[in-house]
Amino acid sequence: MGIVEKLDDIGKPAWIGLMVLGFIAFWPIGLAVLAYLFWSGRMGCWKRSRGQWWHGEKRSSAGGGTGNSAFDEYRAETLKRLEDEQKEFVDFLERLRKAKDKAEFDQFMAEQRGRPSDRSAPEAAGA
Repeated sequence: MGIVEKLDDIGKPAWIGLMVLGFIAFWPIGLAVLAYLFWSGRMGCWKRSRGQWWHGEKRSSAGGGTGNSAFDEYRAETLKRLEDEQKEFVDFLERLRKAKDKAEFDQFMAEQRGRPSDRSAPEAAGA
């Protein structure tokens, strides 16, 4: 295991500490570490999704298992239940929209039946 892997296992604070020590000891070393951090994407949050900037975090949070089968099973059941609840809620909203549309249409039709026809008014006046 090389120094890069060891620093990656420790995390971002180790890289920052190395960079600061590099600047204290000899500024080109600190500048070189800083350039390496940006070039490799270890410090650039725009290159990788949040929380996955070093390889150690990537392995554990990439959507795979955590290594604890009981937790993985619980998480899968919870996600399935939430997906089912979301589908039921979307269906409920669709039924609400349809009911509202029907009520508005029924109200429109009742108003149309209640007022005199525009076509019959000119014929009665002209006759």
